[in-house]
Amino acid sequence: MRRRTFVFSSAAAVSAGLPGLGFAQQATPGIDAGSKTITVGAFTPITGPVPFYAIVTRATDACFKWANETNALKGWKIKYVIYDDGYEPARSVAVTRRLVEEDKIFALAAPVGTAQTEAVIPYAKEEGLPMVGPVGGASALFTERLSFPLLPDYGWSAASNADYALKSLGVSRVALLWENDELGRSAKRGFERYLDGAKKQAVESIPFEVRNTDFTPHIRRLANAKADVVILFGSNSNLAAALKSADRIGFEAKWMAPFFTADPTTRKLAGSLLDGVYFSSWLMPVTSNDPDIKAYRDSIAKYYASDPVGVFGLNGWSNGMLFVKSFNMLLESGKPLTRANLVDVMETMRDQNIGGTRGVSFKPGDHRGARQEGIIQATNDGFKLVRDFKPYPEQVFDARLS
Repeated sequence: MRRRTFVFSSAAAVSAGLPGLGFAQQATPGIDAGSKTITVGAFTPITGPVPFYAIVTRATDACFKWANETNALKGWKIKYVIYDDGYEPARSVAVTRRLVEEDKIFALAAPVGTAQTEAVIPYAKEEGLPMVGPVGGASALFTERLSFPLLPDYGWSAASNADYALKSLGVSRVALLWENDELGRSAKRGFERYLDGAKKQAVESIPFEVRNTDFTPHIRRLANAKADVVILFGSNSNLAAALKSADRIGFEAKWMAPFFTADPTTRKLAGSLLDGVYFSSWLMPVTSNDPDIKAYRDSIAKYYASDPVGVFGLNGWSNGMLFVKSFNMLLESGKPLTRANLVDVMETMRDQNIGGTRGVSFKPGDHRGARQEGIIQATNDGFKLVRDFKPYPEQVFDARLS
């Protein structure tokens, strides 16, 4: 299959260079001091099994277009080069090699996929190539020095759900429905670790397959266990199907789910059954009046009007903003604009609001970017933040580094 190449953001040339950069900048890949242009790149699945994930990349591009138009980088412009990898890790490595060797990128910015970003790590280490905002949940991304992810481990989110259920909803009979793959297993590990620390036990823990459309057997088990709260870790369609099965048999409980299901697409699938569902989320609600979220919505309407406004897009926008913020930190540091110096300054980032997330920090040896989550609730007129952002439960969050 012929690979497709996309240059989403062509940087406008600016005549004035930065004083004092001289020849040191000319040797740095992706930095054109004369035109004040930074070239970054990413791989994304424009073809393959999950082409809709390219929504994430288009939102990142919208962020970079916004940065270029608003002079967010003090006269510097971002050129964003994208290749399709078909969601195949081997192709992700080949794409990264091409971006480095042919396009001379300064960094990867918001590359998409868990297995895909993990596969690229060895080559990135060979080249000293920063991976800023990789959109994946691989554990290796949190400790690799060149990698700066925002996306949290699903186990942390499951623990946040359980913590809110026990401490704020006033219930004790908590159950977990989990997708039978690494997403669900990660959630299950964090959920169980949290309950162990709270000296509690789940009344049920039930796996399901990602293609499940009828949850009647699962719901009957939950009803027999008298579950007060059901935490589901699966897709938007899984959540909608489970809510419909519960409605058919008259099972009533409070429901909780992960951040990526707090999305208008879930509303289309579940209708009014979504009302009242809670979500532990590292991202602000997409319907928020927060200026950062409004900038995301306005930019999508301007540059990619056919794309839905939702969590996938806000994810991409936020990871794009991580690069914008980080490059600004490098400019303000006065250090030469090198890959190594970008990594150094990013490890000094503390408690920053980045796009739709809050309290982002990176430290040497600890690249867990999103360290807090809020609780969102679906209402008939959108999604609302019902509990402000707070740190993940320590016994689960700190276990990642133990």
